[in-house]
Amino acid sequence: MTSSTPSSYLPDPAPEVPSGRLARLGAFCGRHAVWVIACWLVLLVAALAGRAIVGPTFSDQVTLSGSQSATGTDLLTASDPAAAAPSGLVVFHTGSGTVADHQSAVNTTLGNLRKMPHATGASALVTSSDGRTAYSTVTFDEQLKSLGNDYTDQLDTATAPARADGLGVAYGGGFDQITNAPANDLKSELVGIGVALVILLLVFGSVFAAVLPLVCALVAVGVGIGVVGIVAGTVSFATAAPTLSTMIGLGVGIDYALFLTTRFRQDLMDGRTPAQAVARTSAVTGHAVLVAATTVSVAMLGLYACGLTFIGKLGLAATIAVVITATASLTLVPAALTLVGRHIDRVHVRRPVAESAGESDDWHRYAVFVSRHPAEFLTAGCVLLVVLAIPLFSMRLGHVDSGANQSGTTSRTAFDWISDAPGPGFGPGANDPLTVVVDVQHATVPAGQIADDVTKALQGAGDIARFTPVQPTPDGKLLVSTVTPVDVPQSASTGGLLNRLTGATLHDALRGTGATSYVTGTTASQYDFRNTVKDRLPIIIGIVLIAAFLLLMTVFRSLVIPVKAVLLNLLTTGASYGVLVAAFQWGWATGLLGLPQAVPIESYVPMMMFAIVFGLSMDYEIFLLSRIAEAWYATADNTRSVGAGLSATGRVISSAALIMTAVFLSFTASPTVVIKMLAVGLAVSVILDATVVRLVLVPATMFLMGRANWWFPRRLDRILPRVHM
Repeated sequence: MTSSTPSSYLPDPAPEVPSGRLARLGAFCGRHAVWVIACWLVLLVAALAGRAIVGPTFSDQVTLSGSQSATGTDLLTASDPAAAAPSGLVVFHTGSGTVADHQSAVNTTLGNLRKMPHATGASALVTSSDGRTAYSTVTFDEQLKSLGNDYTDQLDTATAPARADGLGVAYGGGFDQITNAPANDLKSELVGIGVALVILLLVFGSVFAAVLPLVCALVAVGVGIGVVGIVAGTVSFATAAPTLSTMIGLGVGIDYALFLTTRFRQDLMDGRTPAQAVARTSAVTGHAVLVAATTVSVAMLGLYACGLTFIGKLGLAATIAVVITATASLTLVPAALTLVGRHIDRVHVRRPVAESAGESDDWHRYAVFVSRHPAEFLTAGCVLLVVLAIPLFSMRLGHVDSGANQSGTTSRTAFDWISDAPGPGFGPGANDPLTVVVDVQHATVPAGQIADDVTKALQGAGDIARFTPVQPTPDGKLLVSTVTPVDVPQSASTGGLLNRLTGATLHDALRGTGATSYVTGTTASQYDFRNTVKDRLPIIIGIVLIAAFLLLMTVFRSLVIPVKAVLLNLLTTGASYGVLVAAFQWGWATGLLGLPQAVPIESYVPMMMFAIVFGLSMDYEIFLLSRIAEAWYATADNTRSVGAGLSATGRVISSAALIMTAVFLSFTASPTVVIKMLAVGLAVSVILDATVVRLVLVPATMFLMGRANWWFPRRLDRILPRVHM
């Protein structure tokens, strides 16, 4: 360090020989490699066995206490329990003749349905005008989600007579809670793993170096799947939680192991012994892994701040996966690396190459080129991200209904049969009608007059196919009407109808009467959920940004670096949102993604994506900046430091991003639309972050800022703790 370098620009350099806790942990795992590996294998078996024993419960049922839909449901439950009982639809369909031609089998089936455990009744058939489609509403004495996915076996047994007589049978309505079980995405996982292996072989050229990160990540993901399942025995996760935790765990697990393996091989090439290399790798790269995993976990757990436990639990499932993969990276990977030792490149498909070739490296030359034109690179990168973000401004949040489910699934079949059938009780909106509840307990005018006023209001509301007469409940405390929209639940017109009913139509009709109105039902609950998510998204964004800023400021002892990281990651998130809107809402990629039509963006996907994208993008930020900072501590030359950082991490970050992108994209084969959205959004964000942001915008901004990148107030430096592992 030159004497002219202000001390406020530079923290104390890291010691050449690491001796911190992570170094000691890596050395310990290396000395007891066999035992560490054996412990992880035992943990894997125990976690998967525990999952099987516990029997996890997954459900997408959302209840917002205090919302207008939840209040209406509570009033209806208290006034007329039978009307508010949990229910599902059993739909019958025949391609020729009518359902009435199978009356004996249908009667037997209805009798069987009434005898099922927890069933309290099965209504008489509602039949379409052409007679080819009919359905019965089956009611229960407890929430359907608590019955578990295995309850579909009971349904299949009960409806067997109808099937045996040639009728088609499908389950819709509330049965979606148990028929839409967590998807088996094994095929997606295998595709992702296969692509990752090919990329690792191309990157390393070494079989052991390629297989080791993959195997370690798979062990960690297996343990994560087991632990998430065990936790789900007492905490009800969303159906997307297992796939989400697998997707995140596999992506970061391979990345973390890849970064550690790359550093270990380089240290061996530099002449260190395996024991020295694993200790140094654990201290330096292990530190970056720990900071990255902490950032991701903080972002995930920050989802609880939105006050929606449904979303918070998804963040918890992802956090469990990240924590376990990070733990495996800091223990299992060092053990495996030590066990392989100098034999890591013995079996190879091409000549193994070093991590960096120094200042003659192509990445270093690229950094020098960027340093000569930083403003142009910064402008080009920002313009690209801004253009990709343009569709974001037309984003429509909503709930993806069963019409977007995979063709052939029972929920999609029931949805289509009801949508396509003619007559009262059928049509697109009949898949999930709305229930208007009017509380007349404190009304100052007769209930009959209120019923007439509500009827007139509904007649003029628009986008209503039909509605039942406004009738009082048995105790006379409420007035109730079932409203069938003209379009499917996820449509913009149904959303507009809900907004009009709750915002103006019913309110205006009841003005001066002392009565209050509510709109309930699954669709109403989903729209209340959407509105709540929209209102609370800024809170999540603020918490994640502040947490990331504080963490990066503490680790890198800089004010400029965390501000730059926050702003650039916001650009990445905006661009990934824009691509998501174009692909799903605008329908540009629906055919490619196996969707029958354009769909709205699932209400909680943007919030989940922001936390995940921000956390994952910080991974590459931290790995790159760690190497830049390492060079800065040694040289105090900003240009050389950025070049050295890019040279040391450019190839491995690009490879890691390619692997994670491939893993995420493989999950677009999932039948679950939410998983498809998350897969596309995360894949786009990772590839943009690892290319446009990490390799263009970060070096360009660092070159423009120069030595100011490392400015840090002395007083703040004394106050904040130093993070040395």
